Amino acid sequence: MRFGLIGKNLNHSFSKDFFKNKFEILKLKNYQYQNFEINNVKEIINIINKNNLKGLNITIPFKSDTLTIVDNIDEHAKNIGSINTLRISNNKIKGYNTDYIGFQNSIQHLIGKRKEALILGSGGSSKAIQYALKNLNINYKIVSRSGNLNYQNLTEEDIITNEIIINTTPLGMYPNINQFPKIPYHVLSKEHLVYDLIYNPEETIFLKKSKEMKCIVKNGFEMLKIQAEESWKIWNN
Repeated sequence: MRFGLIGKNLNHSFSKDFFKNKFEILKLKNYQYQNFEINNVKEIINIINKNNLKGLNITIPFKSDTLTIVDNIDEHAKNIGSINTLRISNNKIKGYNTDYIGFQNSIQHLIGKRKEALILGSGGSSKAIQYALKNLNINYKIVSRSGNLNYQNLTEEDIITNEIIINTTPLGMYPNINQFPKIPYHVLSKEHLVYDLIYNPEETIFLKKSKEMKCIVKNGFEMLKIQAEESWKIWNN
């Protein structure tokens, strides 16, 4: 049984080691998990056929584009508009999204009375976060480079009034660890919950700057573990 990860710059990805360890623990000797770096989402079909794959995880920047190559799509992934898991069965490809479950389950115990959020980024990962926040009854605004609310017109008041701030962009991800979203960090406080989907490095500059302002901070490692376990359930359903 062969599985894998689709994306770019995957040398330091979590998934391959995670599933390798899972196969060892479960004593699944004929199971393999590989990384497949691609430039175009259309390559996925050939990779599936050539390697006889049963399942794939999808990471940035292909989560939205993967919608164009599936035969069927799970209701949640359809509503989100983003796919991070593929199940291949009977020569049919079905798309799912487990990111929203991973995020939702990893943040809900930290939310408390907070009801307003800023989401940094508008890509495939952001769409899953939006869906999860709706499930949690959290209002949100999206900050993006070219949106109505962007890094140029983002105000201190926006930061103060939105006590949950979530980075869904790749800014700060290894190897570009010196990058970070340009927001007014100086108005953050202990009332803020700051979440970064990035897990490598463990503490991005985004989280470090937020922690210096006494915020509650969390990286994306638990989210990643949860979504990986959910993918495994899908492949074995």
